[in-house]
Amino acid sequence: MNFPNTVRYTSEHEWIRVEGDEAYVGITDYAQSELGEIVFVDVPTVGEQVAQGEVFGSVEAVKTVSDLNMPASGDVLELNAELEDHPELVNNDPYGAGWMIRVRLSDPSELDSLMDAAAYEASLQ
Repeated sequence: MNFPNTVRYTSEHEWIRVEGDEAYVGITDYAQSELGEIVFVDVPTVGEQVAQGEVFGSVEAVKTVSDLNMPASGDVLELNAELEDHPELVNNDPYGAGWMIRVRLSDPSELDSLMDAAAYEASLQ
């Protein structure tokens, strides 16, 4: 399992990487391995404001569909268009090319409630 220190983690297995007042969001290496082969990513919330903890979309694997929960409140600016034709990027590179959405954060202080890599790894034990 991969647990980068450059992101913060939710207990629902999403990650968020902040770059200025924007951030990238995806699912963790653990989540993609538990789901199996990702076949579709659905984010109907582009252009909407989504609060921390709210569902912003779903990810479909061969055997299941799982909701995606927002790590921190913000405006959904963009869906990773590459995932439309290549959803397997989530499996192959969950913290890089497999990012799901880009958001503008509305309350960066919410990031303080998220786990760092060590805490997230410990939560899986």
